[in-house]
Formats: sequence, C-alpha cells, structure tokens
Amino acid sequence: MKLKILGIIGLVFLIINQIMLTKGDEFLQAQQIDFAHWFLLFGALFTIAFSYIFPKSIFNTIATVLTILGIIAHIGMATIDFVIWSFGDDHAGMTDLILQLRSKPLIWLPFMSIGPSLLFIGLATHAWKFIKTHPLSSILTIGGSIMMGLSAFLWGDNLLVVLAYIIFSAGLVLLIYRKEKKSIKIEVDEKFK
Repeated sequence: MKLKILGIIGLVFLIINQIMLTKGDEFLQAQQIDFAHWFLLFGALFTIAFSYIFPKSIFNTIATVLTILGIIAHIGMATIDFVIWSFGDDHAGMTDLILQLRSKPLIWLPFMSIGPSLLFIGLATHAWKFIKTHPLSSILTIGGSIMMGLSAFLWGDNLLVVLAYIIFSAGLVLLIYRKEKKSIKIEVDEKFK
C-alpha cells in the first residue's frame, strides 16, 4: 500500500510541476525557492514505486529499465534547471548557458530532450501489459504519454501538457487499484469424465 501512495505522490508532484511551469519563466525566476523543479525531481524519483507495484514479467523488466533511465534523465534535467533558475534576471547569462548546453548533444539529448521521455515511455510500457484486461486505464496511460509528447514538442501548449499529465496519471492510478478477474478452476471427478 505504501508503494502505491508513493507512486501517486510522484504523479501529483509531476502535475504540480507542470502547473507551475504554465505560469511562465518570469514567475519561476521570481520565486525564492525553485519549487517547480523540486517537484519535478521528487516526482520523478517517487515514480520508481510503479516498478515494484506491477506484477513481474518481461513487460515489467523492460518498463523498469526505461523508467529508471527516465528518472536518471529527470535528475539531470532538474539539476540543469536549478542552475538555469539560479541566473535570476540575468537573461543574457541564462541564454548563453542554454546555447552552450544545446551545442553539446551528449548533455542536451539525454537530459533535456529525449532522456526524460523515457520515464513516461517506461510507465506506459507497464500499462501496455494490461491492454487486454484493463483497456480503459491502459489507453488513458498510453494515450496520455503520447499526448504529453505531442503537446510539449509538436504543439508547444503547456495547458495541454498539464491535461496530458492528468490523463496519464489517472490511467496509472486506475491500473494500480485494478481488480483482477479471478479464474475459477473446476475439478471434474474421474467418474464423470
């Protein structure tokens, strides 16, 4: 039960992070503490609980590896975001740092671009295992993860990203509280065969 609560707290923290990001850079830079990225960091860390909640299988193994890689990427991204936040209103310095990081694909791709997506791909892979038995919650999770990517990278709409996180999280919460269908095994007496 504690792992489920920890996983849900992680999802809530990730949603809070996204809500704070919709307020814009000026709002974030004006804060005394960079709460948005603290929520990101702890939210990502707490989602490791899902790797222990779901039944062990090949899906779980693949999903766990992807989730851990995504968590590592989120740690790196949060660290970079803390440094960017520390520039305050020095926009020229902040821009120089971002340009420097973007010019280094071995930093930008794993920690700012592709890597963080692995967290959601991993968690959606957990959901894929249940597509036949729990289609609604699986589709919410998988669809929410796809919507996250499209909203952030293609459409650039922060409100759609928040909605995608909520849909994704709702699907995962439904999955961890799913009711398994029990199969009934009927033994037939030898004389009735």
